[in-house]
Amino acid sequence: MSKLMLSLGKRAFIAGVADDNGYGWAIAKALSAAGAEILVGTWVPALNIFETSLRRGKFDESRMLPDGSLMEISKVYPLDAVYDSMEDVPEDVKTNKRYAGHSNWTVKGVVESVKQDFGTIDILVHSLANGPEVSKPILETSRNGYLAAISASSYSFVSLLKHFIPIMNPGGATISLTYIAAEKIIPGYGGGMSSAKAALESDTRVLAFEAGRTKNIRVNTISAGPLRSRAAKAIGFIDMMIDYSSENAPLQKELASDEVGNVAAFLASPLASAITGSVVYVDNGLNAMGAGVDSPAFKDLDIPRAAKKSDIERV
Repeated sequence: MSKLMLSLGKRAFIAGVADDNGYGWAIAKALSAAGAEILVGTWVPALNIFETSLRRGKFDESRMLPDGSLMEISKVYPLDAVYDSMEDVPEDVKTNKRYAGHSNWTVKGVVESVKQDFGTIDILVHSLANGPEVSKPILETSRNGYLAAISASSYSFVSLLKHFIPIMNPGGATISLTYIAAEKIIPGYGGGMSSAKAALESDTRVLAFEAGRTKNIRVNTISAGPLRSRAAKAIGFIDMMIDYSSENAPLQKELASDEVGNVAAFLASPLASAITGSVVYVDNGLNAMGAGVDSPAFKDLDIPRAAKKSDIERV
């Protein structure tokens, strides 16, 4: 992707990067390849491991950009987006040894630090979610578990945008990550996470209006297909969902994280200057399907199968 798409001087803050194999990392790489300066926010308990791995070169292979250079991260900030300010943080979290030695890690604190260090940003990416009871059916989900999923997975985006808007340059762009469970039943994706993703998509539309009218900032969300990331494995059924997608999606292949990253870079670029309030599907087309064609009920139909690799290469 040409650097002219984002042009020199654009700065992106990606919230929710803790390793090198998730969508947040892929988006950071795509934005970096397009010429943006990269800042990341990492969950406080994971920060030391992430920074150590980065410093020791463990991520160097995955930092490689198309031009052969390595993605540079200007600064890594500790971030726990569940808390807006230190006044909201319970005492047991403040004294938790995993948070020791770190400061300004609430949403308000991070924004103040970014403002002090860099002044402004142009792009805000929300790539974080958490549902402590995600493995429970919603009928077995506690009130606390449900509200925790909403807080970490959807309100955190509202809070980040609310606090970042004063230091976002007019014409900026924000991107979040959602999932098809926001609108369709995905058995096993419980604990209020489907509700949180539905809220995130609704908020995308409302925030697009409010942020667009006040500061000409675009707000979009990417509905990404399943990925074998470390975070996704916590759900417990990610391999099954990838296999299901490969069997039933129009494009019979496993989704790559850089495919989501490239769409994020497009949405942040001037090429998408009239796109806001949208849910953009990057899932090999699975969202368009109304039935699972791998069902025995379809066994007698002549269902087109995946093209041979040799045929794809010839095209």
